[in-house]
Amino acid sequence: MQAKAVAKSVRIAPRKARLVIDLIRGKKVGEAIAILRHTERGASPEIEKVLNSAIANAEHNNEMDPDSLVVSEAFVNEGVTLKRFRPRAMGRASQINKRTSHITVVVSEKKEG
Repeated sequence: MQAKAVAKSVRIAPRKARLVIDLIRGKKVGEAIAILRHTERGASPEIEKVLNSAIANAEHNNEMDPDSLVVSEAFVNEGVTLKRFRPRAMGRASQINKRTSHITVVVSEKKEG
């Protein structure tokens, strides 16, 4: 049994979000929240929200025990890219890509054994 939560089009670059998501993959839920709270990266609060949502989904939709949950899957996919232009020297313009992410966290009950 597993529960998941997805945050789409979060305004953070996928490359930066993956650095944080790699820290919590495979950890117990309590440990993962502690890691996210003490990681000083911009993606940490966003990933913590998604993790809390996945825990709530597991608790309310599937009647799982929140103390026995582990982060079974956690990944970041690339969302749409907002293309913006910045003025440069000699009347030119250069493109700036503002990247977005789709953050997915799946939690499941730890198998006793």
